[in-house]
Amino acid sequence: MAEIILNVEIRDRAGTGGSRETRRQGKIPGVLYGGPKAPVNIAVKGNEFRKALYTGKLLGHLVTLQHGDEKQSVIAKAVQFHPVTDEPMHFDLYRVDEHQLIKIEIPVHFKNQDISVGLKKGGTLEVIRHTVELACPADKIPEELLIDLASHDIGDVIRISEVKLPEGVRPAMDRDFVIANLKASAASQSNEGDTTTVEA
Repeated sequence: MAEIILNVEIRDRAGTGGSRETRRQGKIPGVLYGGPKAPVNIAVKGNEFRKALYTGKLLGHLVTLQHGDEKQSVIAKAVQFHPVTDEPMHFDLYRVDEHQLIKIEIPVHFKNQDISVGLKKGGTLEVIRHTVELACPADKIPEELLIDLASHDIGDVIRISEVKLPEGVRPAMDRDFVIANLKASAASQSNEGDTTTVEA
């Protein structure tokens, strides 16, 4: 089951005025969408929501929503932040079944840059996709896609087919798209072409 439980209250007032009133009470307003049921305006105590958010396991993960004795599996898909204070202002949750197949954006990260063959030669990593949309069961969402750069050389093209995905997880797009390239930098190209002619 989900590691995070959000205890929610039902909000009577919708719209901007209702959201402001909720925030004045020290709570974060949100909306629960998805499934055959209508959207529901909800709220979570501010300190509880921030604690869940800063674990790094709220957005894009399966979360248990609790209202009284009723529990519901949800995915937190969006959080809006205040432009100045960076405090959470609003959130969107989507109803899902625990094993339901969903589509979700997963961050791409890279490792072993320090020992990468191509980067040690002066190449540069051009990232085409910082996130990849995956189709996966709601209870098997990967934390990240981790790509090992150790053996990659200049000129290598890193595609989604190179990434080992967990069982039951696949790319949402049915093609072998590019995630990143290892390119020659301008400096490395000029060094390669820098030849000295000695006149007799």
